[in-house]
Amino acid sequence: MEEELERLLAEAKGKLASASRPEEIEAVRVKVLGRKGDLNLYFGYLREETRPPEERAQLGQKLNTFKQQMEQALEESRRSLGSGESSRFPSEDLTLPGHVPVVGRLHPITQTVAQILDIFSALGFSAVEGNEVETEYYNFEALNIPAEHPSREGFDNFYLQTLPGWKTKQRYLLRSHTSPMQIHFMKEIRRQPPFQIVVPGRVFRRDAVDASHCFQFHQVEGLAVGPGLSFGDLKGVLVAWARAMFGAGARLRFRPHYFPFTEPSAEADLACIFCEGKGCRVCGQKGWLEILGCGMVHPAVFRAVGYALGTVGFAFGMGVERIAMLKYGIEDIRLFFENDLRFLQQFP
Repeated sequence: MEEELERLLAEAKGKLASASRPEEIEAVRVKVLGRKGDLNLYFGYLREETRPPEERAQLGQKLNTFKQQMEQALEESRRSLGSGESSRFPSEDLTLPGHVPVVGRLHPITQTVAQILDIFSALGFSAVEGNEVETEYYNFEALNIPAEHPSREGFDNFYLQTLPGWKTKQRYLLRSHTSPMQIHFMKEIRRQPPFQIVVPGRVFRRDAVDASHCFQFHQVEGLAVGPGLSFGDLKGVLVAWARAMFGAGARLRFRPHYFPFTEPSAEADLACIFCEGKGCRVCGQKGWLEILGCGMVHPAVFRAVGYALGTVGFAFGMGVERIAMLKYGIEDIRLFFENDLRFLQQFP
C-alpha cells in the first residue's frame, strides 16, 4: 500500500504541475480526495482487513499523511495558478463577447432645454441661472407686479414659513417664473447694457395636475437690453428661434396681450406643426398653438434696477414642457415626471 500511495501522490503532483486552469486542479482533487476518490477506497480496504490493530493504526496514519501531502500539493498548485507562475493561459475566456454597460441618457426635458439654449447661444445670448427660492420683491415687486395682483395670492404660489434669524421681513416663496433672475442680473451683478441673456430653470405653481398642468415645470426666460431695440427685433429673434427649433417652415403670429413687466406685450402662437395650420385635434381646430409670451420691458422694471430713463429692451418666456410636447408629439405632461423607462428610452 505504501508503494501505491507514493505512486498515486507522484501521479497527482505530475498532473497538478501541468494544470493551466482551475478546472484541471479540481479534477485532480475529485479523483484523489473526492467522496468516491482513491483515498476513500483505501480507507474502505483498511476497514475490511483482518490485520492486527497495531498494523491497521500504522496504515491509517500513513493514509492521513498522504491526505495532508495531497491537500498541500493542491493548495500550492492553486496559489501558483492564481499568481500566474504556472498559468500559460488567462483564467477567463477572452473570446467571449464583453459585457456592455447600461448607459444612461439625458431626460427629454434636459435635451429640450439644451437645444433651446444652443439656438439662443447662436443668436448671441448667454445662459445664466438663478435661485429657486425668492422673496416677494424679486418675484413680484421689482417686476411691476403690485400687491393686489391675483398672481401673488397664496392659492397660486408656494410660500415658505419665515424662520427666526432671517434678515428680511419679505416673505419667501418658490419662484413662480424665472423672471426674478432678470432683476438679480441687472441690479446685483450690475451688468450694464447692451447684453442678451437666457435663464433656464424649474418653477413652481399651485396648479392641479392633469394632462397639461403640473405643480412644477421648466421655463426659459430671455432678456435683451440695448440702445435701439424694438419689437421688430424681438419678433426677428423669436422667428429665428422657432425655425431652428421646429423647422424652416415654422410660422409665428403675435397677438396683443397683457403682462405687468412688459409693455407692449404679446402672446406668440406657432402654426400647428401637426396639421400645418389647417386645424386638428391637437390645436383644437384653430390651426395655432400658444407657445410663449413676450414684449418690450416695462420702464418700471428698469427703474427698479436703477437703469437710466430711456433704457429699452425686450423679454420673452416659454414653458419647456410645452415645447417638448409639441416637438415630440406628447399629449400628457405627466409622462415627463413618472420615470417610466418605456417612455424615457424613446429619446436617444
